[in-house]
Amino acid sequence: MFRGRPRCYAASVTAADTPAPAADGVIDLLGLLAYGSLTAFFRMSEDAALAESIDDKAALAGLAVAEFGHFQLARAQIERSAADPATAMQPFMAAIDAFHARTVPADWLEGLVKAYVGGGVAADFYGEVAGFLDPETKALVTEVLADTGHAEFVIARVRTAIEADPRVAGRLALWARRLVGEALGQAQRVAAERAPLARLLTGGSASLGDIGRMFAALTDAHARRMAALGLEP
Repeated sequence: MFRGRPRCYAASVTAADTPAPAADGVIDLLGLLAYGSLTAFFRMSEDAALAESIDDKAALAGLAVAEFGHFQLARAQIERSAADPATAMQPFMAAIDAFHARTVPADWLEGLVKAYVGGGVAADFYGEVAGFLDPETKALVTEVLADTGHAEFVIARVRTAIEADPRVAGRLALWARRLVGEALGQAQRVAAERAPLARLLTGGSASLGDIGRMFAALTDAHARRMAALGLEP
């Protein structure tokens, strides 16, 4: 699908040349990151088409390209870990696609807030687990989650819209609450269905209490993010 199946190496290749299998849950995490980045690329491309000004179209197109670059990084890491990228992403397609199907923005501003909320929850989610990752995977996740300027772009546009029409704030705040509820609901679904990923997220315990505390931390971080937008959490 992406780069074909791994090639069959000659018998003379040593074991040291063969990629080592990744630790329990890491392939799940990389598959989730890869498919999330790929869908973010598509969504930002659509948002770019909806933008009214050439400058906004160009800015969002650039951010979409950055998301595709993140997808390529995650895909390459999966391949280096002796796994198939399509197989690694497949378990997470239903949850991510369901989130997008249930949260179709009505206009340009809702599209911006959706990308901001979804990207923020994802960044917090991966930030929670980063301490349990091996150095190579942690470095990749850090690179993928590095701010490409999207947050600053959204904050500026949303605040400008609120200043022009304060009534916009109430509508966007309700929209953001719906988004974070859907995002956390799908994330909990994934954690419940993928035991290796759940163990990775909680440092090996995979207990419901530990998972619940992690999602409570994500909710708190979302509230701070809404304040930056000028919206009530």
